[in-house]
Amino acid sequence: MERALGTVVRGLRSPIIKEGDNMEDIVVETVLNAAEAEGYSVRDNDVITMTESIVARAQGNYAMLDDIATDIGHKYNGETIGVVFPILSRNRFSNILKGIARGTGKVVLLLSYPSDEVGNHLVSLDELDEKDINPWTDVLSEDDFRSHFGYKKHPFTGVDYIDYYKSLVEAEGADCDVVFSNDARTIVDYTQNVLACDIHSRFRTKRLVKAAGAEKVYGLDDVLTEAVNGSGFNSEYGLLGSNKATEDTVKLFPDNGQPLVEAIQSRFKEKTGKNVEVMIYGDGAFKDPVGQIWELADPVVSPAFTKGLEGTPNEVKLKYLADNNFSELSGDELQTAIKEHISSKEMDLVGKMEAQGTTPRRLTDLIGSLSDLTSGSGDKGTPIIHIQGYFDNFTS
Repeated sequence: MERALGTVVRGLRSPIIKEGDNMEDIVVETVLNAAEAEGYSVRDNDVITMTESIVARAQGNYAMLDDIATDIGHKYNGETIGVVFPILSRNRFSNILKGIARGTGKVVLLLSYPSDEVGNHLVSLDELDEKDINPWTDVLSEDDFRSHFGYKKHPFTGVDYIDYYKSLVEAEGADCDVVFSNDARTIVDYTQNVLACDIHSRFRTKRLVKAAGAEKVYGLDDVLTEAVNGSGFNSEYGLLGSNKATEDTVKLFPDNGQPLVEAIQSRFKEKTGKNVEVMIYGDGAFKDPVGQIWELADPVVSPAFTKGLEGTPNEVKLKYLADNNFSELSGDELQTAIKEHISSKEMDLVGKMEAQGTTPRRLTDLIGSLSDLTSGSGDKGTPIIHIQGYFDNFTS
């Protein structure tokens, strides 16, 4: 009988992970116990994914705000810091900002507008149009912003992020000025010491401000790249990908996860004889069409994955084949023709019309987004995901 199912995604419940837990054992046991309890089996080419959060928690990859302040103090010697393009997030940035302010005497916040990098809006484009403000050329002071737009609260959080961020800085005993511009070079008019806090555009930001004359230039990816006073750290991404843990700590992005995913892959081979792929995932790469928020606040979707997840899909569009190549066929003849076409498709379909409309994204980004949407960010309690049939096609 021909298979009726394609891709199947299961969110698996696991124990609550604490520092020091053996993630290799937990992931393998969770998957095998779920398969036995629900009556299915592990197969070749299955994908096992786990959230970055549980990996970092098991690693104990945490840092105190004082650790952030110490690193900031070493880098900037207590001088005024231009904090450029931070995202508007209590979870992602509030504790980082407190740590920055604790390590200096003054902060100049340069906020992009109408929204931050991931789509959290301060104002709408329509409001800018009404005020005849060009966000690509116009620089606004805090007074300018308030005179045009007043006090604006984020629709999801109910927070006025301008007031909120300024209050966090001042509560740490530092002065704070707020400036609005989409040109990172604006900050050099206020200070030569720059901390690029954007995520995916950080390399360009650093390049631009250096060219404009900034002297001390770092990014969040340069802070806590090694332990400070015994803190956690991330050697590649620093503070990027971190989250608020408590009022005084942040949980960092997991460091050096590659040995873990490879060890889990080997354990499944030993226990089941099957070749599975394994990855750690963070935020998915997708955009909310209502709130306009782009989910990806982590530096990458996946910081560690096994080799079989490298690359991008190589797929043809079934509806294109049905409407074009085999438009004269129907029923069984159409299915047979399409299956034969898929079986003999080229190894590289880039630029081919029959592949138009397929998603040219990396496998890790696609599978990470699928996993993130399945596990959610709330109380589902399913931080481990088991995906079957992802690499199947219509011929399977």
